[in-house]
Amino acid sequence: MRLTHLSLRDFRSYTEVELALEPGVTALVGPNGQGKTNLVEAIGYLATLSSHRVAADAPLVRLGAERAVVRGNVTRGSRAMLVEVEISPGKANRARVNRAPVPRPRDVLGILRTVLFAPEDLAMVKGDPGERRRFIDDLLVVRTPRLAGVRADYDRVLRQRNALLKSAGASIRAGKGDLRTLEVWDSNLATTGAELLAARLELVDALRPLVDKAYDAVADSGGPAALDYRCSLGDDVPLVADRDMLSGALLNAISELRKNELDRGVSLVGPHRDDLLLKLGPMPAKGYASHGESWSFALALRLAAYELLSSDTDDDGEPVLILDDVFAELDSQRRDRLAGMVAGAEQVLVTAAVPDDVPEALAGARVDVMDGEVRRVR
Repeated sequence: MRLTHLSLRDFRSYTEVELALEPGVTALVGPNGQGKTNLVEAIGYLATLSSHRVAADAPLVRLGAERAVVRGNVTRGSRAMLVEVEISPGKANRARVNRAPVPRPRDVLGILRTVLFAPEDLAMVKGDPGERRRFIDDLLVVRTPRLAGVRADYDRVLRQRNALLKSAGASIRAGKGDLRTLEVWDSNLATTGAELLAARLELVDALRPLVDKAYDAVADSGGPAALDYRCSLGDDVPLVADRDMLSGALLNAISELRKNELDRGVSLVGPHRDDLLLKLGPMPAKGYASHGESWSFALALRLAAYELLSSDTDDDGEPVLILDDVFAELDSQRRDRLAGMVAGAEQVLVTAAVPDDVPEALAGARVDVMDGEVRRVR
């Protein structure tokens, strides 16, 4: 799989961009603040319908424009596809495939697969549980696009249930409460939550050996690297990907926590309360890993995702690998190890402030990015 052409209109700092891309390595080179990351952010958005830098769509649209358009030509095996997303803050986004509208933007998920590593990924190791949940769920959707619907359904149910808990709690305290409507949302939360939780557990099982292997390859100390899933259901519930069992366990936990949830007005159990525990040896990486070890663990997570997605494909090839300003953050040994690991990938996009930040092992095509303009050098 590879992206052969990227077109942008009114995306971030760009009024208009046309960029042809080749197989192998392409380095996007230019001083900081010139628009390199905007280009790879657009590619990531085309693949995932989300940005790795911001949670909302509004910052993606150029100041003064009403909407942005991201368009890409994707080659998958012997097939060529054109995918386009129109980003309209405050309105419904729209998408097209081969110039034909699709019913929902998420119908384009899976056409282009990417794995993007960026400085923000350090938060997966050092940050809050939400960063690690997002890593798992984003990878779930890239791997199995239908899970975007499950994820959206769970988020919707959670919002509705939290709103009802707040209003029901106040009503019960006033002696006017009726829990029948809440029980319907309990069931919905348990059903969608079990589906999401089971998919996460299956994914973590698949990632475990790949993360340890990738960490060992890119780091020189501190291993082995391990993943554990911490579930809000507690230690008494076996963490197996049995959707019926998990749904029942969620309902039981909801029943036991009913009073606390009504008092606090929030849902206290479910996948939104879970965490992915990252360990180096017997210790948690968060709080114990050095800066270099934390970088290595973040790299290992992305490299494991890349290997997993590559093994999932049949004739479509590997996902596009994007390394955004990564090498400037690594010491020379980690730079060389990482470069050697990814040099043979089908398509790699690298951003760097200066040409010397791109390791020799990743010599290839070069595009200079300056003042919002892109120019192919070789």
